[in-house]
Amino acid sequence: MTDMKDKIKNSEKNGIQVIARSAAILRTLRDHPNGVSIGQIAVHVDLPRSTVQRIVGALQNERLIISDGQRGHLFIGPEVKAMADASRSDIVRECQPLLAELTAMTGETTDLSVMRLQGMVFLDQVIGKHRLRAVSAVGEIFPFTTTANGRACLAKLTDTLVRKRVTAEWKQQDFAGDMEEFLTQLQEVRRSGLAYDMGEHTLGLSAIGCAFKDRLGTLHAISVPIPTPRFDEARESVEAALSETVKRLELMMTDGLTGT
Repeated sequence: MTDMKDKIKNSEKNGIQVIARSAAILRTLRDHPNGVSIGQIAVHVDLPRSTVQRIVGALQNERLIISDGQRGHLFIGPEVKAMADASRSDIVRECQPLLAELTAMTGETTDLSVMRLQGMVFLDQVIGKHRLRAVSAVGEIFPFTTTANGRACLAKLTDTLVRKRVTAEWKQQDFAGDMEEFLTQLQEVRRSGLAYDMGEHTLGLSAIGCAFKDRLGTLHAISVPIPTPRFDEARESVEAALSETVKRLELMMTDGLTGT
């Protein structure tokens, strides 16, 4: 009986280890959208090449990983993308009532966006009641460094990851920013939980943003764009309503993981 229990325990341990290694491999592919070889994956995840090759083969059979067939480079497969699309659909559906409630409380437009490698991608929006208001198209991509939603999400990352993303964005924009000053600004965002765009992205339009993670750990943000002329008047009430909305969202995401 003891031998059988030990076998079951070892089997469960090995299964968990394989899942963890598979996740590490998939994350490596996520971070290398132009493709990566098995040898390069082995270096990134610190595993023997033979182990990586075995796990990659199993993931390819499930279409979680695909190969270009020529250079031998590997990419995230269609099944992962399908799961991501399903997750995005779920988060929009879950957030919609809260976005509508936030707009009803503040009278302002509210946005939902997700953090991707290329920037903040807009997923949903509830239009405010004011005649002068901000409207963005779903699927539109906004930068990290000059937007409230982007800054809110950056503040959830380590300084090392922030440097990587910000450097890439500034290089693309041909902009020479002060990294240390930007990191200091993010410290305040981490303290308060709120990020601001005081007209840096769009002249005449300010915004407040707050970030949260979904059940898969993907960073999202809810932001409230406000025409600058009425920003000071609306700021305090929007801050309070936005913070409360994101707290409720975080509880929803946690409840979904714990099953409570």
